[in-house]
Amino acid sequence: MENKSSLLSSRGARIAGYEGILGKGFDMYVKDPYEQDTNPQGILNLGTSENKLCYDIIHGRLTRPGMNSLAPHLLQYSNVQGLESFREEIAKFLTEYARAQNPLDPEHVVVMNGCCSVLASLTAVLCDSEDGYLIPTPYYGSVYPDSWLYGKVRPVHVQLDSKMSDGESRPFMLTVKKLEDAMTEATKQGIRVRALILINPHNPLGDIYPAHLLKECLDFAHRYGLHVIIDEIYMLSVYDGTFASVHSLDRLPDPERTHIIWGFSKDFAMCGVRVGTVYTQSQEVRKALNQLACFHGCAGPVQQVLSHLIWDQEWINNTFLPANRRRLLKSRSILVNGLQKLNIPVLKSSAGLFVWADFRKFLKTQTFEAEMDLWWKLIHEKVYISPGQAFYCSEPGWFRLVFSDTVNKIQLGIERLQQALGMLAACDGEDIPILVSGEESTPEPENIDSDSDTSDELKDIADATQLNKIAVY
Repeated sequence: MENKSSLLSSRGARIAGYEGILGKGFDMYVKDPYEQDTNPQGILNLGTSENKLCYDIIHGRLTRPGMNSLAPHLLQYSNVQGLESFREEIAKFLTEYARAQNPLDPEHVVVMNGCCSVLASLTAVLCDSEDGYLIPTPYYGSVYPDSWLYGKVRPVHVQLDSKMSDGESRPFMLTVKKLEDAMTEATKQGIRVRALILINPHNPLGDIYPAHLLKECLDFAHRYGLHVIIDEIYMLSVYDGTFASVHSLDRLPDPERTHIIWGFSKDFAMCGVRVGTVYTQSQEVRKALNQLACFHGCAGPVQQVLSHLIWDQEWINNTFLPANRRRLLKSRSILVNGLQKLNIPVLKSSAGLFVWADFRKFLKTQTFEAEMDLWWKLIHEKVYISPGQAFYCSEPGWFRLVFSDTVNKIQLGIERLQQALGMLAACDGEDIPILVSGEESTPEPENIDSDSDTSDELKDIADATQLNKIAVY
């Protein structure tokens, strides 16, 4: 019988054989997804970071008259860098909402079909095979395959954990010293580091890097001649605190080595549209990216529709952003309140669509094997969340839970977690709090955008005991 693997090159075999940490578990979810009416016993997905709270608002704006007008040129070949009119609107949008010091130049914008394509292309043109990039852990797990499968570029982890050293104000805190330590270790191992990748607002931690830390990181990169790739895809998904974009800084130590990513998937709740952008002042980098952009182009009609969307700042400011932030805040409070009742600490978050929760006490041993055992038990109890290994966390027992979904799904997720963890506790002789009828939460509202007061929920969260010196609700 013919060996089918011989049909592929070694690179092709490597790509075909890649299976992420979540592969089999996610396959189970895909085959048996929860549907309230048709499959209520299916697996409930609180693991995929999608904003499902604002379909009504987005749908209302996208279906207004004139949104879908189709000009002949949109059906013809266009600039692979992106439609000029679209890049002009992107530049105006980022100038406004990233609070740029000066108007951004549309010629510095490159458009691709999603931020993963942007990241894969950037690492491919900035790094050679087997080069490394510094990245703080935990981090969005797809960064690794995006860079490895395309360019065979590898991460150099800057290890962050829940233990706070002197001078640190929160767990998993990034410092320049930790960057220096990782750089020194990479040098000892003979790894040539070419870039620093930062995710801000952070996924999965949900925190925001302050402006002074961004400046320190940029200065660090400049000292070593590193490119800096900053993923700001959650820029507008901030519900507590103030976000400082790299665009807003008064100076960049090395503008031509600073590349800023943003896309529509998270901030405008449209992951399926697949449009990402990078802003880079380097003509050389843009030229290289444009050679790859022909493989990652966005449909002209899609760019046209999104141009109309971000042009309408009155709608963004007065309708979409206030409602999105209000819904995110309320949705988060419901999930955190439920986790609090199960005595599960949660890292305080300010942005994103998820929380970073501490399940360490439910591990039989403090190992990553035990973390995966717990993850599989949760899947078998029909709730899918993301384990820390998927984000290359240095400590076992942390999980990311997505809250940007309907109230009934969040509450069902809490019930299924309670059931699964209660079964574990019964085996180990521990007590897990039981949610008494009437204490699960407020009655399910018809719409999570209800104007009802959430101050009691927020107060409960704020008053929760801090466990093990972790900054939790």
